[in-house]
Amino acid sequence: MGQRIIGGRLKGKKLYSIQGNRIRPTGGRQRESIFNILSDQINGLTVLDLFAGTGALGLEALSRGANDCTFIDVHRAAITAIEGNIRACRLGDRTRVICWNVAKNLQCLHSIGISFDIVFMDPPYNHGFIAPTLQNLHVSGNLKTGSIVVVEHAPDDKIPETGDTFTCYDRRRYGKTLVSFLNYMIMCIVAVIGLS
Repeated sequence: MGQRIIGGRLKGKKLYSIQGNRIRPTGGRQRESIFNILSDQINGLTVLDLFAGTGALGLEALSRGANDCTFIDVHRAAITAIEGNIRACRLGDRTRVICWNVAKNLQCLHSIGISFDIVFMDPPYNHGFIAPTLQNLHVSGNLKTGSIVVVEHAPDDKIPETGDTFTCYDRRRYGKTLVSFLNYMIMCIVAVIGLS
């Protein structure tokens, strides 16, 4: 069954899917629940969609009033699907698409100069990507204090809670999937780069 946008201005819009089982899309009911929890927090926000797959989460956010979205995925098939879905939704002026391995670093964001309000993360399950990706988000300096990070993960994929960076304030279970809602609570970030 193909994915569709389930709410907002583009409700019902069909999205291009990806063949094979490498990409695991977020189901419609799960997406609806996520956005019900976020409710009116989406309007006017700047969004980052990591491990973006078809781009369904970021596109859903745009449909519901987000200002713009950056999509990042390492797989060429995913990038092709995201670009096709952006064209189909006529959202090219509010989006950017980057092919990058976010589990290694997020240096791709340095030239953009954007701070994000909300981040969606849907990494492959049980590959140990969550902790390094959260660390890369922190190190990037591209998150605003109070940003929300929504992580889809398997029950065995633990969310590292440092207390002084990312704090989990809500968690929901959908079958074999957990969705954790994190707040980014750094009050002051000091980065020292290239000093010796």
